[in-house]
Amino acid sequence: MGDSASGESYDAVVIGAGFSGLAMLYHLREVGLSVLVVDGAGGVGGTWWANRYPGVRTDSEYLAYAFSFSREVRDEWDWSERYPRGEEIRAYLEFVANRLDLRRDIRLSATVERAEHSDVTNLWTLTLADGSTLRATYLVSATGLLSRPLYPNIPGLDTFAGPAHHSARWPHEGVDLSGKRVGLIGVGASGIQLLPELAAQAAHVTVFQRTPNYVLETTSPAVTADELAALRADYDAVFERAAQHPFGVPMEIPTRSALDVEDDERRRVFESRWEAGGFRFANECFTDLVSSPEASALASEFLRGKIREIVTDPRTAEALSPSTYTFMGKRPPTGHGYYAAYNRENVELVDVLATPITQVTPRGVVVGGSADGAEEVEHELDVLVLATGFDAMTGALTAFDIVGREGITLRERWERDGLRTYLGISVHGFPNLFLSLGPQTPLSNLTVPVQRGAQWLQRALAFARENGVAQLEATREAEEWWYEETERAGRATVMYEEGKKAGAWFVGGNVPGKRAEMAVYLGGGPVYQDECARAAAEQYAGFRPGSGLPTAHVRAAATETAAVPAAG
Repeated sequence: MGDSASGESYDAVVIGAGFSGLAMLYHLREVGLSVLVVDGAGGVGGTWWANRYPGVRTDSEYLAYAFSFSREVRDEWDWSERYPRGEEIRAYLEFVANRLDLRRDIRLSATVERAEHSDVTNLWTLTLADGSTLRATYLVSATGLLSRPLYPNIPGLDTFAGPAHHSARWPHEGVDLSGKRVGLIGVGASGIQLLPELAAQAAHVTVFQRTPNYVLETTSPAVTADELAALRADYDAVFERAAQHPFGVPMEIPTRSALDVEDDERRRVFESRWEAGGFRFANECFTDLVSSPEASALASEFLRGKIREIVTDPRTAEALSPSTYTFMGKRPPTGHGYYAAYNRENVELVDVLATPITQVTPRGVVVGGSADGAEEVEHELDVLVLATGFDAMTGALTAFDIVGREGITLRERWERDGLRTYLGISVHGFPNLFLSLGPQTPLSNLTVPVQRGAQWLQRALAFARENGVAQLEATREAEEWWYEETERAGRATVMYEEGKKAGAWFVGGNVPGKRAEMAVYLGGGPVYQDECARAAAEQYAGFRPGSGLPTAHVRAAATETAAVPAAG
């Protein structure tokens, strides 16, 4: 530790005390590093600390939404239901922090306002909101991929007379909705979880929908003692199954194309996986729901049929049925009675594509009255709920200044050059900065890339210290190669073009003015982990500018360039 005048010094400072931050702290301490985790929140949990809205829960099943690296945690923690609620996830992370003695190296209510690297000292200096400073050789961002709330730009929003809450900033003490008229703006993953809870509590709920989703309905039965015992007996195998699945879930990988079976058989498979619930429909039906536009269209029609079966009013069912993009154009959310909520007398759907929101007044939300000639209607409300999503993947990284070489911030670098990382871990110009769940990492159940990423960085920093490597930093060549790989993998799926149509967050489509580019890697978790292993086997050459060490992708690019005849 340094003296108070120069700030405290550590080998590594980790920003964020959620899943990523706890995993990083545990694994970096294991190799003898002095580590401090800082978080602006009042408790551990990261995104799960902040998100306390009614109905918040995981959309992955309990057996996949936990760490596997600690036998103590595995053996002593009991899950209560198939899809744990937010309070159970917070309790789990509190248990992890206590059981693994992580709290002594966690500082809460400590918001980082600036982080700057010095080439002279080869240290990162972090300035906190209270004016104190920290110094570290290594800076790890564990700020979360969905942690910076996105607020809608609606005229008059700040004039609303009643309470207005973003779902990601829900008051910890809760909100009394009894007898209230509630407006819900947004029907992404959070809005879909919110609606059944709001409808059960409020006098009336008006839902303002821009883009409908293909919601995968499911149920959350209690976890039995036999199920917990089976999980504990086979935990390593369960985690490995998840790690070998493209989307990081321990589910069966299908072997048939949706286009290679008869209509009756396809319908039987769709029905079976719909009844199984949740992501089992997306992951266990057929091999090509993500890769084939035709297969995606078949799944879309099946799901639109399910909406018509559940929602009794035909006009409402039609408005809830996506028509501008096909299944997997957006990450499909899971629902717990979402569609059935529209059958309640106290729930009303407003299609803001047909009648756009024009303003918020002190009394409520005004739709219509625009150039299309629709009649202007004011929906009077007592409470406004904004389930309008996040500036995903990059938002938390650009919310404060991370300053690298030549005084350039990470925000400025990406605005200038587009999204560039090597494996979503490192950015050229920012030595010894490492990202957990960074942009261009796999779209996946988070616990697999979080745990594998922490283990990878543990080995990388041990290598650097043992071999006198002062800095690890993506080379420009490695960045460009990974950018092209990420784009190539995205273009091989329906998620690339359909995602743009749907305004999906993984292509930046939900943030006005954000550059349209793939923010996630869609080549699958196993392929990504193979690339990480290859980078390590090459002595981290792609993270060592000027080392002169060859890397497989640079060699391959050079070979391809040499094989192309010169112009003219």
